[in-house]
Amino acid sequence: MVDDEANVRYALRRVFEAAHRVLEAVSVAEAREKLQTELVDVVLLDYNLPGEDGLVLLRALCSEAYAPAVVMITAHGSERLAVEAMKIGAYDYLAKPYDLDELRLVVSRALERQQLQSEVRDLRELLAAEGQFGRMIGTTREMRELFLTAARVAPTDLPVLLLGESGTGKDLLAQEIHLRSLRARGQFVAVNCAAFPETLVESELFGYERGAFTGAVRARQGKFEVAHRGTLFLDEIGVMQPVAQPKLLRAAEEGLIQRLGGALPVRVDVRLISATNCDLEEAVNKGEFREDLYYRLAGVVLRLPPLRERRDDILLLAERFWADLPRKYRPEGPKLTQEALLRLRAAPWPGNVRQLRNAMEKLFVLSRGDSVTAADVDVILGLDRQPAPLPEEAPFAAPELRQASRMFEAEYLRRKLREHAGNVTRCAAAIGIERQTLQEKIRKLGISRLQPE
Repeated sequence: MVDDEANVRYALRRVFEAAHRVLEAVSVAEAREKLQTELVDVVLLDYNLPGEDGLVLLRALCSEAYAPAVVMITAHGSERLAVEAMKIGAYDYLAKPYDLDELRLVVSRALERQQLQSEVRDLRELLAAEGQFGRMIGTTREMRELFLTAARVAPTDLPVLLLGESGTGKDLLAQEIHLRSLRARGQFVAVNCAAFPETLVESELFGYERGAFTGAVRARQGKFEVAHRGTLFLDEIGVMQPVAQPKLLRAAEEGLIQRLGGALPVRVDVRLISATNCDLEEAVNKGEFREDLYYRLAGVVLRLPPLRERRDDILLLAERFWADLPRKYRPEGPKLTQEALLRLRAAPWPGNVRQLRNAMEKLFVLSRGDSVTAADVDVILGLDRQPAPLPEEAPFAAPELRQASRMFEAEYLRRKLREHAGNVTRCAAAIGIERQTLQEKIRKLGISRLQPE
């Protein structure tokens, strides 16, 4: 309880001390000091306090990952303050003089909510450890570690940078982090930084005033203002135009933006989640991306592995996608055969999870028989259109020995890779060379692997 009136604290202590451990503070400063060393479930917070008012402490508490439930105590007739407190994140409010039975009920419900939230957090961490994070699934060690880290960082306000190839699920991860954050009631606003030319990126992010440029017939909010008290997801941040980077840095550091044509800055409260499929550190070294902006955005860096690095998840994802399709298309669909699943597992998947999902839909819709075969997978993925094997006499037609040797070596490696379903490790062991040597030969000879590892 945070109240500067001794008689009020005494009365409240008598009400709750039989069943709960009760801490007292007479000011915001004293409350902060005690909350640094004590785990508290519920805070009864008076608005009128010496020095800083109760809303200052409320804002600080609501910005924490595991915040206590705050019941705001206001003077009679202070409905405006009560509404503001609820907007900030107070669990409930009571106006003085309040009924003690009503206070007991409010505190009891607040404690129940805290217990439920604790159980939900524990369950979510358990699911993350088992390989599920919202709509994302993955049982490989890398994915479970990714989910656990994301679950722990989600309730905080730290900026997050997501790294990964196109189609790995960066947008899904960003949305789930938002849903598990203290900003879940606010908007999740996604912006593709690659979608806007240099002349429009500032107006899209920061908005503009009427008359700021030809065609600006009325003022318009930018994405930062739309995402106020929510989350702004900046996808493809690696291609952010240099002209907008200083303004983005100011918005990230100070919470201030300025509309095009505007005279005064606008304060915004936004959590930033950024994503890119390029090497931002390399872009910083080349001078293409501001170093200070990079470190501001990279509060926590999460890397999403490509599908080829988590092949054990391919069958899990394929079967999950397949199970959803009867409701979308038709109840009686074809059955996935074991050979089709093995072919799916061995396929290259340059488009990652997005490509796998689309492939499963095509297989479901376009397959003509009762079962999906490996041949059907080859057709859908275009693997049946691979170049025909080189005729055996082709190297002998080469004018020079060097060219003939290169042709023979390339064709030999193509056939051996095909024999081992594109598995580089097994192929290298079978032909008696190191894995790195085989990878280098594949690169130099320009071999397109049918089913790469």
